[in-house]
Amino acid sequence: MDRGFFKILGAQFFSALADNALFFAALALLKEHQAPEWHLSMLLWCFTVSYVVIAPYAGSFADSMHKGRAMMLCNGIKLIGCLGMLFGLPPILAYAIVGFGAAAYSPAKYGIITEYLPHSKLVEANGWLEGATVFAIIFGTIIGGYLSGSTINQWLQSNTWLNQLSPAQFAIAAITLLYLVAAWINHQIPQLNIRLKPLHLSPAHQAKEFAWCLKRLWRDPQGQTSLAITTLFWGAGATMRLVVLNWAILWLAIDLETATRLIAIVALGIAIGAIMAGRWIPLKRAFIVMPAGIGMGVLVICMLWVNQISLAALLMLMIGVLSGFFVVPLNAILQHRGHQLMGAGHSIAVQNFNENLGILVMVGIHALMVRYLSTPLPANSSALLQAQYAAYGIPPMHAIIIGFGLLVLLSMASIMLRYHCNLKFKVPPDDTLN
Repeated sequence: MDRGFFKILGAQFFSALADNALFFAALALLKEHQAPEWHLSMLLWCFTVSYVVIAPYAGSFADSMHKGRAMMLCNGIKLIGCLGMLFGLPPILAYAIVGFGAAAYSPAKYGIITEYLPHSKLVEANGWLEGATVFAIIFGTIIGGYLSGSTINQWLQSNTWLNQLSPAQFAIAAITLLYLVAAWINHQIPQLNIRLKPLHLSPAHQAKEFAWCLKRLWRDPQGQTSLAITTLFWGAGATMRLVVLNWAILWLAIDLETATRLIAIVALGIAIGAIMAGRWIPLKRAFIVMPAGIGMGVLVICMLWVNQISLAALLMLMIGVLSGFFVVPLNAILQHRGHQLMGAGHSIAVQNFNENLGILVMVGIHALMVRYLSTPLPANSSALLQAQYAAYGIPPMHAIIIGFGLLVLLSMASIMLRYHCNLKFKVPPDDTLN
């Protein structure tokens, strides 16, 4: 990997670092405004919806210009959303603007990898990229939680120049600097000698082209399997981010700032798993990692038997390792097949559409449960579950954890069965992976 690749990696790291830190700063801002609990789920939902809405255009946008320039423009959109939140725009709307920039950014950041490197290095490159993204999640979670926490609040109160700022506002102001660093690195990314595709502005043309790409990737046997798995992974993973926060606060009786560290531990595990996959799993053997997805579902259910912080941290690390180990090779093979079938930017846009549609559905269900399901628990329920119901108005936490664990486990088993049936009856090997 040369210097140009690490510039791409650095730009992605700082941009993702700012995105994740801003999420927790926005959560803190909503709590300062005493917003309803279901707004917390809607924050993530509104960030994600752009990935689905602009998917027909994001791929064409990324393929119509040098992808380093596209990344820089999209980073500017994120900066506008961050500044809007700082100057009084409602947090949900401001974070939706950040999501719009992130949705347009994604095809460029993944597409430039397939253009910059030979396919033999895609798994290793994805290991680096996912590792950098996950470390950005770790440090973004820590930074966002710390800057919005009680320590910074005490420091602000003692500072005559800054005591008019709340911790959340101070955190958002600091995060703008991260977006500026990402923009500076984006400017350093080398331009590649790639044939650019014209950008058609007609909505009908874009929708027709995107529908063709969507159909093409879902009908490709290898694309279908990897796309189904990554869609499941990101949908369940985003929702579990919220579930783990509630579980840690209610089940382990810890505060929000400490609970965010458990999410950071999951992210650390993903980074470890991603590095392991990049080192040991070649692209032509990517599908051998699928059983790790079933193991991840089993470990999610095991959360019900954990009531100590040290064991919880170990369990979160194990879930993260399995997650990173099985999603990175499948993400690489999906990029490889998409690049062959329709071009890098278009294939990533199709991938984003499906994966974020899964996130929207699952996070939306979670938000609706928090908002509307508030029927009383049976009289013989434990005090912990009664307190959980009174505070959050959702079904017992163990039911949600079992539901998501079984969803991952059974869905992975179904995808594996279909894949092996394709191998047995329909699909010849793909010689381009050798």
